[in-house]
Amino acid sequence: MADIGRWLSGSSRAVGFAVTVVTYLLAGAVGIVVAAVVDEPLDHRHLLVTLVADVAATVVVFLCSMVVANSSLYDPYWSVAPPVIVAAWIVTLGVGADAVRQAVVFGLVALWAIRLTANWAWSWRGLSHEDWRYVQLREQTRGRVPWWLVSLTGIQFMPTLVVFLGLLSVWPAVALPERPSRVLDALPGEPRPFGALDAVAVLVTVAAIAVETLADLQLRRFAADPANRGRIVDRGLWRFSRHPNYLGEIGVWWGLWLFGLAADPSWWWTVVGPLAMVVLFVFVSVPMMDKRSLERRPDYAEHVRRVPALLPVPRRARFR
Repeated sequence: MADIGRWLSGSSRAVGFAVTVVTYLLAGAVGIVVAAVVDEPLDHRHLLVTLVADVAATVVVFLCSMVVANSSLYDPYWSVAPPVIVAAWIVTLGVGADAVRQAVVFGLVALWAIRLTANWAWSWRGLSHEDWRYVQLREQTRGRVPWWLVSLTGIQFMPTLVVFLGLLSVWPAVALPERPSRVLDALPGEPRPFGALDAVAVLVTVAAIAVETLADLQLRRFAADPANRGRIVDRGLWRFSRHPNYLGEIGVWWGLWLFGLAADPSWWWTVVGPLAMVVLFVFVSVPMMDKRSLERRPDYAEHVRRVPALLPVPRRARFR
């Protein structure tokens, strides 16, 4: 099954983007239909309805990725799905919620999503290009675990669930439940008006987006210079953190959590979202990137010793 669409790997970049657009339109349509179908059986428990629709859309992207033999077709889902979900919550359930907070949260999520998706599109070369991590996983699991299962669970379902956890805190910030007494709809309590904690959330989220944006621009500029071939990027933000782009991404989700906390403190438990992001990056993404760099650049070990993985803390304060 993994090779069924391998012939498309020779197609142009434009064809690759066309396939991506069609895939995501189809995934969105299926998500909407599934949400409408399961809404009544699930007794209008909207968070659960959203999760089911989210998973259904992920399955569509997964199936299309298998058809074209490229798991990177899923990559933009991380940034494309959140603004769609947030917009759906505002339109269908947000009557009565604080309009200022709704506008600010959606605006920031949309800004983050557009920037991150554009960054992906800039670097993606089309269906001939599959993320090196997926290629590595394919080789490591070959003959032991079916590739479709690895792709479905590790590459697609897991990020979808992590992002959904991150979005839980957005729920109290943009939507009012129709029936607060139901556990999966909301905890009791009226959302608070836009205030000081929201202002802090804006600062944290904007700063995080700025860090992520600047880090990506600095990395792209460094990589584009032929004189830097084989060298380690240690300029700008990369001088203080080995992965400032990851640090910015984590910061975005903490900022969104603050919005939920400002709207209704009883939703503090949605901190599981940003914590899941921390776990994902600290224990999966950072080790994979560092291992690859160590294999390709002998002097990277010294770079690891000098520069912290994420937070630019003094050497003595670092945890080993």
